[in-house]
Amino acid sequence: MVSVQMNDNESIDKMLKRFKKKYERAGVLKEFRKNAYFVKPSVDGRLKRSRSRRRAQRANEEKNS
Repeated sequence: MVSVQMNDNESIDKMLKRFKKKYERAGVLKEFRKNAYFVKPSVDGRLKRSRSRRRAQRANEEKNS
């Protein structure tokens, strides 16, 4: 659970900004989207391998340029 307490003389905008940062870092939305639907383990592995290949290919392209 992400919570933020208001500091003395702090505007609501600053407090909201701090809350958003904490919320993102905690990965709440990412976890929610991940658990929104079931992905078979075989499909999940395939996706991880393809992401890994793309990441390696991009790194290789940047290294060569």
